[in-house]
Amino acid sequence: MEVITLKDIAKALNLSTSTVSRALRDSYEINEKTKKLVAEYAKKVNYRPNPIALSLKDNKSRAIGVIVPEIANNFFSQAINGIEDEAYSRGYHVVICQSHESLEREKENLRHLFERRVDGILISLSGKTKDIKHILEYSESNFAVVFFDRVPESSGFHKVVADNFSGAFAATEYLIQQGKKRIAHITSPLTLSITKERLEGYKKALEKHGIVVDNELIKYCGFDPEEAKATINDFINTQKPDAFFTCSDRLALHCYEAFQSRKDEMPADTPFFGFTNLNVSHLFSPKLSTVVQPAYEMGARAAKILLDQLESKRKVKDFEKIVLETYLKIS
Repeated sequence: MEVITLKDIAKALNLSTSTVSRALRDSYEINEKTKKLVAEYAKKVNYRPNPIALSLKDNKSRAIGVIVPEIANNFFSQAINGIEDEAYSRGYHVVICQSHESLEREKENLRHLFERRVDGILISLSGKTKDIKHILEYSESNFAVVFFDRVPESSGFHKVVADNFSGAFAATEYLIQQGKKRIAHITSPLTLSITKERLEGYKKALEKHGIVVDNELIKYCGFDPEEAKATINDFINTQKPDAFFTCSDRLALHCYEAFQSRKDEMPADTPFFGFTNLNVSHLFSPKLSTVVQPAYEMGARAAKILLDQLESKRKVKDFEKIVLETYLKIS
């Protein structure tokens, strides 16, 4: 199979090699007409950047690191697809690590990626991460970091997130419109940004419809199946909610499994709502409705921001927080 080089593209389009290179990197020095011409031809001949040549030229590894709590989680696997597609299209490789909701694993992953000389990282924080001192140590050394989904409060970083507040508000309001008033909210550890935002959306929906927030119907839960089972059992034994709303993929599945074992003790029309990216939720019985996040887009956007930052000659001064819309999938 013939390997297409920058020189081949330059020769075919009667351009200099440096012009082709800058056009493919979306440089501001090249006009849009030339960028389009080069991009279309590169796609036509299936051009792929040579990562080894690029790393030698730029003194970079042409690799980025990704740290997520768990790859098996549907949301994170979809986000990683977006990250890899964006990175691959720009000649970068991706090194993926899992924290398994452990702060110590997160620290070890970060150290490992830094020592492997990746050019920067994308990270979604673990459930045990209360501050980001361990990350600041690296970012202060000009090591590029972009957060996605689970992000810190610190303003000194780029972040890409879902509109967690609106998603939770919409799900809770939907349940209220179905006549439910005692909606149990099972949420993740309070250390996470997603927990606070989704809890706030839940509360605001109740308040809008004149329903007093009952703290007995709100429980924080880790990601262990036994903890989820104990939470569901406690709700059914003591609170008798008329609907359940959980706030993450894994939590929804663990709670749903526990609910299944006792569903005969609950009214047949008790709805179960998740904040998940499951593609098979409509097959569940009883149905599992969900708030769907744009996981692929989140990963791709986060990767683009990181790569743009790595390839820019200008030091970043203004950091942005991109908020992507969610939508309800009613089963």
